[in-house]
Parts: sequence; C-alpha cells; structure tokens
Amino acid sequence: MNEHMENELLIRQMLERWAVWRDAGDWERFASVWHPDGVMMATWFQGPFRDFIRVTREGWDKGVSILHFLGGSAVEVAGDRAIAQTKMTISQRGMVEGVLCDVVCTGRFYDFVQKHEGQWKLLHRQPIYEKDRIDPVDASASLALDPQALAGFPEGYRHLAYIQTRIGYTVKLDMPMLKGPVVDELYQRGTRWLAGGVLER
Repeated sequence: MNEHMENELLIRQMLERWAVWRDAGDWERFASVWHPDGVMMATWFQGPFRDFIRVTREGWDKGVSILHFLGGSAVEVAGDRAIAQTKMTISQRGMVEGVLCDVVCTGRFYDFVQKHEGQWKLLHRQPIYEKDRIDPVDASASLALDPQALAGFPEGYRHLAYIQTRIGYTVKLDMPMLKGPVVDELYQRGTRWLAGGVLER
C-alpha cells in the first residue's frame, strides 16, 4: 500500500468513527476525532466542536434523535491537508404538527481535514444538503404541514429545517446545496485551502 492510499484509508476511518461515536453518544471518543481548532457547521449549529458536543449532549438528554449514515468517499490529499467528500444521510425523528415523523436528508459531508500530532483530524465540517423528505412513522397517520412555512426554507433541507424549527432550533438558511453559488464557493474555498491557503471560515 502506498502512502497516498494509506492516508485516504486513515481519513475514511476517522470520518466513520465520527458518525459511529457521535450517534452512540460516546462523547469522549467522539471528541478525539476533532482537530483542536475544529468547527462544525450544521443547519442548527455553527461553531467550535466543543460547543457542538455540549449542545448535542443537551439535545440527546432531551430526547432529540438525529442519526447519520455514511456512503462512499472521495479524498484529495496534499501534504498534511486533505479535502474529503462523503455521501451521507441525516435522519431526524420527532413530533411534527402532532405526528411522529422521520425526516431524511441526503447530501455530502465536505470536510477540511488536517494532520495534528501525526494523526488526521477533522478541522472543519460543512455538510452539503441535496434533498430531503418527511414521512410519518405510522404510515396511516395524516400529516398537514404549513405550506407557507415550508416554502420559506431552502429546497435541499426544507423538511429538516421545518422539524428543527418546530422543536426550537434556529436554522441557518444559506447552507450549500447540490447546485448554486454557495456550494460553488465552498468548492473554491476547499481548493484554495488544499493549495496552502488560509482556511476561510
């Protein structure tokens, strides 16, 4: 195995541990995948990873259910830096207009990854939200969404934003989606950083 392939496998291992340990509530090991300057960007939270862990634990204790599933990855390595894109789904279960629902959002994790003390760590995670849907857990239940509220959210994570605002979160409305200037700028930021530039938060 050459060095490039080994780095790709180690990065993929780190990203898989992120999902497994976060969803299992294994907070100590979850913290270990992050770079000391790590930042998490999500619909409902943007900030340092330590604060992300804190608010995630608070939500966990209140019964907030958000889970992740990973698909394939594409990793570009340049020295001690890498950009990783990983197909994923975000699944959230909760009450929506009095009906227990599952929201599933399909997208990618776009990750800025950097070596720290010889190990690959997550420096900046920016999800890309491609499409989502909402379904009652009981298929026979009748769900009526507020069409005006739904239309006010971005297309790529419309239903995810709907359920998250309904349980009290403030949702960021300019996150990157499958197409458009926001995701194009994200790709450009990644290219500049991978070439040795400053990370633009």
